Amino acid sequence: MRPGDVVYIEPGEEHWHGASPDRFMAHVAIQEADENGEVVTWLDHVTDAEYGA
Repeated sequence: MRPGDVVYIEPGEEHWHGASPDRFMAHVAIQEADENGEVVTWLDHVTDAEYGA
């Protein structure tokens, strides 16, 4: 991704995002709640080793 890029994620698509020690990332999300009022399903935490692989 580059500054100014817009990324669209389809509803229900699993994805992750993050920054690195020398790269900043800002995350702005517009989401709709599902029929249960939930707006996000958190997945497993990614370790530093997994992220760096």
